[in-house]
Amino acid sequence: MYKDGKITVFLVDDHEVVRRGVYELLSVEDDIEVVGEAGTAADATARIPATRPDVAVLDVRLPDGSGVEVCREIRSRDESIKCLMLTSFADDEALFDAIMAGASGYVLKAIRGNELLTAVRDVAAGRSLLDPEATARVLERLRTGNPPKDDKLAGLTDQERRILNLIGEGMTNRAIGGELHLAEKTIKNYVSSLLSKLGMERRSQAAAYVARLQAEKP
Repeated sequence: MYKDGKITVFLVDDHEVVRRGVYELLSVEDDIEVVGEAGTAADATARIPATRPDVAVLDVRLPDGSGVEVCREIRSRDESIKCLMLTSFADDEALFDAIMAGASGYVLKAIRGNELLTAVRDVAAGRSLLDPEATARVLERLRTGNPPKDDKLAGLTDQERRILNLIGEGMTNRAIGGELHLAEKTIKNYVSSLLSKLGMERRSQAAAYVARLQAEKP
């Protein structure tokens, strides 16, 4: 199952000290081999498919993007690569995104060393470390095609709500980027995320949704 009988792991974290610590923890284990490291989403996306690790340990927040996006991208190319998300703090929104991206696990950086080793081995063996209740909520959203009505906007970040309102005003991604002082590509990523959370496929649906909300206001 594994290369030379070892679980191969690729580490992605923008903090070198954290990456070094995880590397030292894993590399002394007889059954684990670290086959690569990256500090950015772009570098990780380029290098992980080439090394084909059993497990990619991904920091959720990266300077040029998200570990969740890296997970989604590499698993779209090779589903045999398991992803273990590593984050500094619990975040239901990021957990939802991680499940949607196909991650097998989601653990906090405060995790003890032996627990992280167990997590890597469990994920490599095909077991899921995701909370069953959280997974059930995500599956329910997927089954119905929509989150519960009262949960739609609650699932959006403040920035996504701002962008949703600007979509409702008929603004393009470029115009929204100018308004919020963000790159057009960044806005595009935000739009994709908020459409996914709202259970929609097109921005026209989001615009109509905003119009409906405004019409319902007393």
